[in-house]
Amino acid sequence: MTQRTLVLIKPDAVARGLVGAVLSRYEAKGLRIVAMEHRAIDAEMADAHYAEHTEQPWYPPLRDFAVSGPLVALVLEGDEAIEVVRALNGVTDGRKAAPGTIRGDLSLSNRENLVHASDSEESAARETSLWFPGL
Repeated sequence: MTQRTLVLIKPDAVARGLVGAVLSRYEAKGLRIVAMEHRAIDAEMADAHYAEHTEQPWYPPLRDFAVSGPLVALVLEGDEAIEVVRALNGVTDGRKAAPGTIRGDLSLSNRENLVHASDSEESAARETSLWFPGL
């Protein structure tokens, strides 16, 4: 089943010059880039994106990180794209992510973990409409 999913290449990956390395993993898997934009976001956009987490005690540092520098937002498309992207990314905590995954190979942090990907069809639709309203 062909799906679309939102991916954010987070400020830590951009600052470390890893955008190309991350994109190449998605493309090598056969996913297609439907939309892509390099941009910075403000606290309002971070709050809209992470709406379900804004009341959590750990959220303020996450918001600070999200707005700390530019990121790359993209929509990927492919067969079972949501599950495929999440498998490529690895578990959230880069210290525990499996070797061969983006986080397992390139991240040593839970918060600064290089990438975000939608976790369901519903979140993919919500997040895509937030980041790319005309898509």
